[in-house]
Amino acid sequence: MTDFAAEKDRASGWFRQLRDEITAAFEGLEDSHTEGPFSDMAPGRFEVTETTRQSDDGSDAGGGLMSVMRGGRVFEKVGVNISTVYGTLGEAAQKAMAARGVPGIEQNPRFWASGISLVAHMQNPHCPAVHMNTRMFWTPNAWWFGGGSDLNPCIEYDEDTAHFHATQKAYLDPHGADWYPRLKAWADEYFYIPHRKRARGVGGIFMDDQNSGDWAADFALTQDIGRAFLPAFVPLVEKRRVQPFTEGDKDTQLIHRGLYAEYNLVYDRGTRFGLATGHDANAVLMSLPPMAKWL
Repeated sequence: MTDFAAEKDRASGWFRQLRDEITAAFEGLEDSHTEGPFSDMAPGRFEVTETTRQSDDGSDAGGGLMSVMRGGRVFEKVGVNISTVYGTLGEAAQKAMAARGVPGIEQNPRFWASGISLVAHMQNPHCPAVHMNTRMFWTPNAWWFGGGSDLNPCIEYDEDTAHFHATQKAYLDPHGADWYPRLKAWADEYFYIPHRKRARGVGGIFMDDQNSGDWAADFALTQDIGRAFLPAFVPLVEKRRVQPFTEGDKDTQLIHRGLYAEYNLVYDRGTRFGLATGHDANAVLMSLPPMAKWL
């Protein structure tokens, strides 16, 4: 297998472009929220921090940008991170990759990975929390894409769930009619919390280890997963951010955030990989809510 240098550049460049589009759209939501709860607050803005990763010998091993907005009119906390990291996988990560069927990883544990990761926790409990990420992973003997997005409302609205899923289906259908039902079922399985015997939210789409042998086709699919995010999510925020809420609604939100935190700390594959490979812990744990509650 070649080094895939051009493909790596295209993928990492796309993740940066998507990040820029999303952060601009979210700051636009902050500016346009002029009526309803929290509208008297100053509009939120992203704080951008460079992140770095070092290998065990102290050499540069990549990094990225951590963009976090806190205490805005619409978003209580939202992070939109991008990273491109590389180096040599540790023994535990090698074994995990080998168990997933990655060929030759224990003999040649070099890797390169790039992606975008987003988690939004909202001020108004009627606005759903949301997660999105897409990524490309490369080793000397394999490459693949992964990611998706899922909706996590604490107060569910059937019409919001229907819109979120219908938008994702519309972006996936040009790649083949079987893609949406496959990725929806995968999300339902992946975002399930066994110890609670329930789903984390109302689902979405998810894939991992996607390698059809056609890099361009898989990259195009990954791009459309990313492109679907804003039209799937933003209309829900615009509709729900003006609704009044009660203390009981806020309590429901905090309890649901506890559920979200449990999943991300115990089961999320991206969290485990980021910590195991030495990436900036603050960036890896960006997904955790600013406040949560347990019964």
